[in-house]
Amino acid sequence: MLRGKKLTDVFVVVTRYFGGTLLGTGGLVRAYTSAAAEALAHTVIITKIHGFKLKIITDYTGLGKIQYILGQRGLSVLDTVYTDKVELTVLVPDDEEGFLMKELMEGTNGQAMTEKTEQCWFAETEEGIKIFEQ
Repeated sequence: MLRGKKLTDVFVVVTRYFGGTLLGTGGLVRAYTSAAAEALAHTVIITKIHGFKLKIITDYTGLGKIQYILGQRGLSVLDTVYTDKVELTVLVPDDEEGFLMKELMEGTNGQAMTEKTEQCWFAETEEGIKIFEQ
């Protein structure tokens, strides 16, 4: 059933309290499959993505271009701090790193500074971005 839903890295635990009725092998399989399917029907399924938090520091003239690049790549801005410069903290999947760094360099003529701050696992949910503890 899990393979049919293309779920990996998961497990389902079904606890059966014996009520005196012997179900036999087929009956047990049906009962456990039904219980697991019912549990999955009430579960939010997410895909965890490995990536990192990237700090981008730019002047105000580069901000619009950076926001455009991030939007085009579908990347989430976690925080923005405005001082004499603008500092954005962005979640970047590992497989986006090369493309993003190249686009930021070209889009800001090398003026934006970047710093990888920490590795993390994250997922996009209906409630927003969820970052998982290491």
